[in-house]
Amino acid sequence: MRLRALRDSKLGPVPFDVAAALLVLYVVWGSTYLAIRFAVAELPPYLMLAARFGVAGGLLYAFMRARGARNPTARQTLGSAAVGVLLLVGGMGSVGLAQSFGAPSGLAAVMVATMPLWLTLILTLGGERSRATDWLGLGVGLLGVLLLNLGSDLRSNPLAALLLFVSPFSWALGSALSRRMPQAPGGMGSAVQMLTAGLLFVPLGLLRGESVAGAPSLGPVLALAYLVVFGSLIGFSAYVYLLNQRVRPALLTSYAYVNPVVAVLLGAAFAGERIAPLGLVGMAVVVLSVLLVLRPGGRR
Repeated sequence: MRLRALRDSKLGPVPFDVAAALLVLYVVWGSTYLAIRFAVAELPPYLMLAARFGVAGGLLYAFMRARGARNPTARQTLGSAAVGVLLLVGGMGSVGLAQSFGAPSGLAAVMVATMPLWLTLILTLGGERSRATDWLGLGVGLLGVLLLNLGSDLRSNPLAALLLFVSPFSWALGSALSRRMPQAPGGMGSAVQMLTAGLLFVPLGLLRGESVAGAPSLGPVLALAYLVVFGSLIGFSAYVYLLNQRVRPALLTSYAYVNPVVAVLLGAAFAGERIAPLGLVGMAVVVLSVLLVLRPGGRR
């Protein structure tokens, strides 16, 4: 079954609401890698994520119900739950676990930046067409993030490397399936996805032997609060909004190339992470890739 045409495939500039949602993802999700690093310094990764998505999902569900939203049907719940497992458990969970093993926040963002290539490939195999400039932008963006991370490697921690490979593929697969599977409408869909992930992270954390020995210090608590409010309630809702708007795959995923720039800059400023000389060149290349993707029109 072919996917429907994307709403912004026509000639014309990116709509304001889409541009605003993208800006949220560029800035907010770029900053979450540093927040995750601070949080997992004292909090076990899976139980931290259980708290993050459980609290955020519960708050969003209560808000939607207070506004009169109906409970999703069983079919919608199952669809949203499946997508939530892929996006949040497979995607974000793998990143959190990798960073708990010592993967730098900037490097994690760089590895996750391969997600647009996976998503565009999956959607193309599903019958959805992309513009020639989209593929060019994706290729340029990948070059930019490679330059941004030149000199870093994960050979000393193969498990972290594997997790950072699984994460973008799982996120891309979940994003692609969300276009086909029945979903709870609007914010209720986001709430179901986060609640599902929050519940699943609890047994996963316990199976890993995770526990909280004592009260964490203020830094990790504030980082967790930031992840709940900004990373989940605001950022994830913006992402789901863009999915529902059915914007072009390359435009939808352009945040993945901007996030490493934000993550590397914040990591250098607040966590002492080093920026290689070629990093500045990589950042310029990333900006070029985003301009290519944002360019209106073009052959499809």
